[in-house]
Amino acid sequence: MKKDIIIPEVKNVHIAVVQEEHLEYKTQDWNAYIINNSDSDLETVLIVSQGYTDKKMTPPMRHTIKKLPARSYAKIEYLQERVLELNNSFKITFFKNNQMFDKTYVFRKNSINKTALQTVPLMQLKGVLVT
Repeated sequence: MKKDIIIPEVKNVHIAVVQEEHLEYKTQDWNAYIINNSDSDLETVLIVSQGYTDKKMTPPMRHTIKKLPARSYAKIEYLQERVLELNNSFKITFFKNNQMFDKTYVFRKNSINKTALQTVPLMQLKGVLVT
């Protein structure tokens, strides 16, 4: 039964953590985004994020995006500085063309920092990207 379920490989969907200025508080905040760099819309996007190490674990955060259009992105959540010291996983499940896709993206502890910044596709901002 379980072996009969085929979940295809996820392509052109990324998670990025971008440092942005918070206009009201005048701070530099780290925000996580999901990026759909494919030619198809993503539907019923379910995201479970969690920070963890061997000794610490944050509560899981659950997010839903009803539809993420092709070649677009959406903010998932704000990441506190203390959470960057943990491994941060984002488990993504979505439907594309009536087929289910699933992938877990992991930012290793301390990998989200200013020296790791690169240009993020579609956003034209600097951030840390996991594909």
